[in-house]
Amino acid sequence: MRILCLDVGDKRIGISLSDPTGSIAQGLTVLKRESIKKDLTELEKILTEYEVSELVVGLPKNLNGSIGKKAQDILDFVNILKRHIHIPVILWDERFTTNEAHRIFSMAGIKHKKRKPYIDIMSSQIILQGYLDAKKTA
Repeated sequence: MRILCLDVGDKRIGISLSDPTGSIAQGLTVLKRESIKKDLTELEKILTEYEVSELVVGLPKNLNGSIGKKAQDILDFVNILKRHIHIPVILWDERFTTNEAHRIFSMAGIKHKKRKPYIDIMSSQIILQGYLDAKKTA
């Protein structure tokens, strides 16, 4: 059973997927956002293709843990998503994941321009790996 993770942005959704054992997060793709209807259709295809049993969505809380506008937008998206899919949806704190993704690319010597297509995938992979690691220790 696989777990899918979404890093939802205004223009793109970074998508990562666990291995079948639920141990390792792997970057999958970036979905360019056009409309909520198209987003849902594409996500449903991916969920079916990979036989996903659980969905993790990054929630960008403020530093103090409160819910800001960006997080509220994600919550609104998740509420729509839950009406169209029939698997558990888990919200996972994604504070600092984009910074961590940039740090990883910097360590690898990848320039900012070349990172852009991959930063959303890397962020979703970091979110998912954090979730998988926490799930193992629980």
